[in-house]
Amino acid sequence: MSKALHPRNKHKNGYSFPQLGKSHPPLNAHLRDNGHGASGIDFSDASAVTALNTALLADSYNIKGWSIPEGALCPPIPGRVDYIHYVADLVAETTSAKTIRMLDVGTGANGIYPLLASSVYGWECVGADISPDSLANVKAILKNNPELQPLCELRLQPDKHVMFSNIIQPDEYFEVTVCNPPFHASADEARASAVRKASGLARNRGDKAANTSLNFGGMENELWCNGGEALFLKKMAKESLLFARQVGWFTSLVSKSDTLKPLKKQLTKLKATDIREIEMVQGKKITRIIAWTFR
Repeated sequence: MSKALHPRNKHKNGYSFPQLGKSHPPLNAHLRDNGHGASGIDFSDASAVTALNTALLADSYNIKGWSIPEGALCPPIPGRVDYIHYVADLVAETTSAKTIRMLDVGTGANGIYPLLASSVYGWECVGADISPDSLANVKAILKNNPELQPLCELRLQPDKHVMFSNIIQPDEYFEVTVCNPPFHASADEARASAVRKASGLARNRGDKAANTSLNFGGMENELWCNGGEALFLKKMAKESLLFARQVGWFTSLVSKSDTLKPLKKQLTKLKATDIREIEMVQGKKITRIIAWTFR
């Protein structure tokens, strides 16, 4: 993950598992020799990955008591904070406002973007989601971090077919919105992707793929939706025009490169005045941010 991370990313030079174990002792139970004379964890073990995230958040960002329900999406912290850093660069280009407000569309049970943005940059954040249970979990995390509570507001989206309506109020302005969209088109597609990931990790460990288990978290609304990422972002782009005067930059992660071309074409038709594709390299993985504005 440390390869080619954003220059301000605290994890660009890797991290020390023994140090993380001191910040979050439960992580120590998951540490093992990685075969190269150093400590590591089994990244196919959901409980180990959750413990690592909890340790990283406590050690690097002073975010205490982070946890997620069983089966919820467990985000990689170095990659998620990379998104926030690139978005911060984007915002800095176009505003000198002292108070930056960010909306996270689909914050999930992990609430990772509001937590990181408020901790790293002191931004005022709104996390929106269609799941009351997910928001309740983020609320519990915020109770463990009273210094972040005044900066993070949670809002329930009552309509799963919209992203900004019902959430952005008539008198509100956000410098930026962020989103990690559900990128699969069906539950079967999500399961097949989990199998591929588990098999890949098994090969790296030298295990047989048949012995792998599906330990990649993610609830239904976090992993898939009808039409997948492409349709989700198409709807987001269309709706964003309604809030052109209330948002500086609309942004989203894009996992599939095939999604970008038709999305850019649609944004051009909608008369977005600036469309950006920002590439993030995290180890061997390339992730893209699509950003647009109607300024």
